[in-house]
Amino acid sequence: MKIVLVTVVSGRHEHLSAQVRGLGASTSAGRIEHIVVSMGDSAIGEVLARSGSAAMCIDMPAQTPLPLARARNLGAAAAIEHGAELLVFLDVDCIPGPDMIDRYHCAATLPGSERSLLCGPVTYLKEKDIGVEGEALTLLTSPHRARPNPPVDTVENGDNFDLFWSLSFAVTARTWTELGGFCEDYTGYGGEDTDFAATAEASGMGLRWVGGAHAYHQFHPVSDPPVEHLDDIVANARTFFDRWGRWPMVGWLDAFAARGLLEYGDSEIHRRLD
Repeated sequence: MKIVLVTVVSGRHEHLSAQVRGLGASTSAGRIEHIVVSMGDSAIGEVLARSGSAAMCIDMPAQTPLPLARARNLGAAAAIEHGAELLVFLDVDCIPGPDMIDRYHCAATLPGSERSLLCGPVTYLKEKDIGVEGEALTLLTSPHRARPNPPVDTVENGDNFDLFWSLSFAVTARTWTELGGFCEDYTGYGGEDTDFAATAEASGMGLRWVGGAHAYHQFHPVSDPPVEHLDDIVANARTFFDRWGRWPMVGWLDAFAARGLLEYGDSEIHRRLD
């Protein structure tokens, strides 16, 4: 089974370099290909070259907000064109665990996984962990408690598709083609992964949590809720509601509403102006 890892990026050069090093140290090193989609960042090719990466770099024109959905689709299309049978998506700020890709590969060959989204546990690293890599990284394994974390060598079926997140997942090329990729009506931050999972659920596909397919999210400052992405989230929530008849990202929407930043109800949402 030919495996291709797809990463989309704008900025995050140190994160990308760490991801490349993690990929080189993984048990799948030398057996997979890497496609990196640069969203208007002309320096990405040089970053990859300095990192010793043989990844294919695809350049997209600069766009604001970032076209995350379109970038992932572009990377997947290139991967499939080059014969990929399994697509693994990993956000640029994530380092693959040593066995992550092999775990995804094994899970993809199990009965019932052909038409499924495959998701692995993600550990969010702390500021004090910046620069930790290799074997020392695995000692920090502490997956996010909001998602399942099955034992190594086990795969669990999931029924809550809203738990899907796109920072680390795998899907067969055939299933990806059936789904049609990410909806490109979403731009910027938030909502496109919830939509992707909703499409999979509506299509009768499965959601499977892959024990041991660990990824490590590198530390960078974030807001909670992510107020810097408020405009994107409002626009994308509206798109999701129009497609599915319900609101996504309700935790964030409620937090924004509590701060007086937006109002939303049964079918309306709008940002409150100062």
